[in-house]
Amino acid sequence: MNHKNQICLFISVLLLSFGYSQAQNKTANPKNEFRAVWIATVANIDWPIKNTDAVEKQKADFIEILDTYKKLNYNVVIVQIRSTGDAMYPTDLAPWSKYLTGKQGQAPYPFYDPLEWMITETHNRGFEFHAWFNPYRASMDLNTAELSRTHDIIKHPEWMIKYGGKYYYNPALPEVQAHLINVVDEVVSKYDVDAVHFDDYFYPYRIPGESFNDTASYKKYGKGMGLEDWRRDNVNTYLKNTYASIKKLKPWVQFGISPFGVWRNKSVDPKGSDTQAGQTNYDDLYADPMAWMEGNYIDYLLPQLYWSIDHPKASYAKLSKWWSENTNKNTALYIGNGSYKINADSDKRWSDPNEIPNQIDLTRSFNNINGNAFFSAKSFVNKNNAVTQLLKDNQYQYPALAFVVPNSKKEVLDTPNVTNINNQSDSTVVTLGFPTQSKIRYVIVYGSTNKNLINVNDPSQIIDKIAFKETKDSIAVKIPKLYLEKHNNCALTFVDYFGNESQATLLKANNQNLKTNEDR
Repeated sequence: MNHKNQICLFISVLLLSFGYSQAQNKTANPKNEFRAVWIATVANIDWPIKNTDAVEKQKADFIEILDTYKKLNYNVVIVQIRSTGDAMYPTDLAPWSKYLTGKQGQAPYPFYDPLEWMITETHNRGFEFHAWFNPYRASMDLNTAELSRTHDIIKHPEWMIKYGGKYYYNPALPEVQAHLINVVDEVVSKYDVDAVHFDDYFYPYRIPGESFNDTASYKKYGKGMGLEDWRRDNVNTYLKNTYASIKKLKPWVQFGISPFGVWRNKSVDPKGSDTQAGQTNYDDLYADPMAWMEGNYIDYLLPQLYWSIDHPKASYAKLSKWWSENTNKNTALYIGNGSYKINADSDKRWSDPNEIPNQIDLTRSFNNINGNAFFSAKSFVNKNNAVTQLLKDNQYQYPALAFVVPNSKKEVLDTPNVTNINNQSDSTVVTLGFPTQSKIRYVIVYGSTNKNLINVNDPSQIIDKIAFKETKDSIAVKIPKLYLEKHNNCALTFVDYFGNESQATLLKANNQNLKTNEDR
């Protein structure tokens, strides 16, 4: 005999707290928080572990990184897809990376598109995918014999400047800037990335006794500016045009930069930080985050504060406060943490497992600093378990949603419209009507136990984040039976591509009705 019990379904509207995080009251477990990890590919720092690894091992190792950080309730991965004028994806604009296949220009075998595959696996686990580019570094050494004949060093030697035993793209050349924007545009156009991310390598870090030989370019394009102002203007112009190009293609794709942690020292500028950094963004790298914010061509800043809280020359505490006080309201601010130093640094503060948890707590004490990113991924993959256990038990006990793209707060007009519920042996499939007014990225599943009401502002009630699979008429959301049997009440919301969350549809179910009935 075949019995069909229906889940009792109630639909109600729950008020959500919309908007950008500046207005959010900080709590021990915030509902919205940027929790990211950098996955470095240069020199095989994080992935692939070896450049000779077979494709299946590459895939297994990347999934291990994702699964490790999903268990820690992270929500963003920043994956390096271009490190030295190369690419981790098929393109005519750059050769395949040697860090992927062992030989620059050689495609993976059996062939696959690592970037497309990584994005899919990342979204399937509820993470944002930030595509990390190093725009100006063209090589790690001067050995051109091992370069692909399609590398820009070979094709366009006039674009390059030798410095510190490496090749760099000359930031002053209009043709270089146009080429590097085309590189970004291709990725944004072809791939479903959530953000474009640049790191701290603009003009190279100074090397004593060596000069960056851009004299000819300065004479041609200097326009009467001082050399240092001109270099900063070259960077600013490139970033401004990159931002405009990204937003023209896909307005929801963010543009984020993780600059070196010190803008300027107070000793040379009263507006600078109380630090004694040997090099700074403004004076040495010709990178000026203050100008980027003033010009409104950056979505988020992620300064790299890779020092301990009480470091005598560059204190994490002092720098967090400085960035908090000097970031404008139109730019999201997150902090980069040096997890690679745990138990591996001459500063013995990094031997204390509480250093990173304490840094997160300090970050949360500033209303406009809304999360952290950690360099790099291997720091917590089967390592430093004392720290990860503290994070699991405390700071990252519950999931969190990433933030709305700055200046993109809006109402999501679609709400989950349940059209069918189908009980299966291990899950319940909830069919939703296809959203017609919004571009949806995720379905969020909330759950509460006993007689507690659903509270969509409570991160402890987030039980799943399901990637939206586009179809013409509907979407089927598979909710594991384990989730439903543990929760008396469930609710669903949509999250759009900008990170805005819809109002909620409440699924109220009796546990007994959730049990599958079988033919007898």
